[in-house]
Amino acid sequence: MTIFYRPAAHQRPVPRDTELAEPFLGDIVKWESITQQYFDGHIDEDVYKTYRLTNGVYGQRQGGRNQMLRVKVPYGSIRPEQLEMIGYLAEHYSRGWAHITTRQNLQMHYVQLDQMGEVLRLLASVGLTTREACGDTVRNIAGCHLAGACPYEILDISPWAEAAYEHFVRNPIAQRLPRKFKINFSGCDTDCGQAMFNDVGVVAAVDMNEHGKRQAGFRVYVAGGLGANPHAALALEDFTPREDLLPTIEAILRVFDQAGNRDNRLRARMKWLVDTLGIDEVRRRVLSIRRTLIASTSWPGGLPDAVKLDGDEPAGRASDGVSLVGHGAASVPVTIAARRPVDGASEYADWERVNVVRGTTNGTVSAYAHAPLGDITTAQFRALADAQRALGASVRLTNRQNLVFRDLQEHQLGDLYRRLAEIGMASAGAELLRDVVACPGADTCNLAVTQSRGLAEAITDALEEAGLAEVPGLRINISGCMNSCGQHHVADIGFFGIERRVEAKSAPGYQLLLGGHVGQEQIKFGSRALRLPAKNAPHAVVRIVERYVGERDAGETFATWLERAGGASAVARSLRDLDRFDTEEHFADYNETGPFAVAVGESECL
Repeated sequence: MTIFYRPAAHQRPVPRDTELAEPFLGDIVKWESITQQYFDGHIDEDVYKTYRLTNGVYGQRQGGRNQMLRVKVPYGSIRPEQLEMIGYLAEHYSRGWAHITTRQNLQMHYVQLDQMGEVLRLLASVGLTTREACGDTVRNIAGCHLAGACPYEILDISPWAEAAYEHFVRNPIAQRLPRKFKINFSGCDTDCGQAMFNDVGVVAAVDMNEHGKRQAGFRVYVAGGLGANPHAALALEDFTPREDLLPTIEAILRVFDQAGNRDNRLRARMKWLVDTLGIDEVRRRVLSIRRTLIASTSWPGGLPDAVKLDGDEPAGRASDGVSLVGHGAASVPVTIAARRPVDGASEYADWERVNVVRGTTNGTVSAYAHAPLGDITTAQFRALADAQRALGASVRLTNRQNLVFRDLQEHQLGDLYRRLAEIGMASAGAELLRDVVACPGADTCNLAVTQSRGLAEAITDALEEAGLAEVPGLRINISGCMNSCGQHHVADIGFFGIERRVEAKSAPGYQLLLGGHVGQEQIKFGSRALRLPAKNAPHAVVRIVERYVGERDAGETFATWLERAGGASAVARSLRDLDRFDTEEHFADYNETGPFAVAVGESECL
């Protein structure tokens, strides 16, 4: 595929069909034909909406031809020319910046529907697609952003995530599903890939084979989900051998396609199928289909080509020093940088200690670039691409809306830091407390009740002012409604937007949840504490964190402290004084000047 775009700001790329590889070109030609038929009135609105969503084009609150465009970035792996292209598109077709999502996609808003064909061509020229980024399809395949660079992983899940993406994108069995279908990969039970709340969650694991030797494979979990009714994923079987992984995922998808609820979209996800049939029956059907799937022309059994080509050897060592797979470089001792700031250290030393992870077989290191709220400007995209090229690094988008530079050498860290500092992306603590995660909220989303992004900024500012922004071991997530696009259920401190009624007046508010956590192949959803005015939520966060810091024992986690403190209800009682609406400010949301009003529209793609 020809890559014709370079980062010079004045250069306008002119894609030609001869430069685009199939199947990208086929997608684009069909898009332009179907969209023109829609403009001409020959395709009904509801039919076109289904087609549009399947191609990653999502209506937004502003209506008209304003669209949100979601670009798939499988397991967050992105190349410099792709970073440049997103920057170019953000500048010329959006509002000057793009956004990293919690599923490692990239999103742009205010893209005009009649310009979408041009945009899709430009994306295709650098190997990016929006195909099946929305709609009732297999969504972007997500995975641990440190895969292949983590000292604790059992397998490098990168080639497995790539194989899953290649197998399911445009696959006929993955199109008109009862509902969306999400697959996540993690390389160990730390579960940085967040497998435990997805339709299929894959976690690398170890088992004893028939000869009494350890073998690396997977534990597959099914039917997890967040939303208004969160469900924990359940184990399908004790252990899935590597050669059976893709057939297992396909068998799960086929069961969902055959038995999922097509009459009620609100109960159509995989989690509801388990509620209806029971996990034992779902398990029986999946394993039955997997056993005979070899008869299908789509059978993906054995080791996928991506795994054969790149290998899946873990970056670190097994706990007993034994390499588990044995088809990669020899393992060496590993270290991981302390994930905490050091008082009195220089800004660089602080960044190096907090944002750098060490522990790969070839001695390379990884370092986080901080993108507050997941937003990256055109200039930052270009600078990130320049840094990636200059350092010879690989880059991944993270599910906490940052980037991580990987495959670095020690002597390159100073250069990377300087480059990131120049563009405002060198804050220490990416992925830690100051790094609040939020969905787009009422800025653009039809379903959002509140301005979640504004609250995230206010919480970060309040933590900085209180000197608490670098407290380790805590995560804050915010959603603008109960649907949990900001993943508030699994944060230590979570919020979702609600409407409050005070003396017949509408006011922005949030439900506070405490104690959510995902990891060690377990998940705990946060418990409801109390409802708060939006403008008082930052004060609540500061008080909770101050109390945790003041009362915790050495090494005590937030979850353990919360339990010792009496749980979410006890902490809520100490915050009751904040549940008040005593100024006009309480009746306006963040980033808004007028009185608060709920303007929830029709859902397109929950």
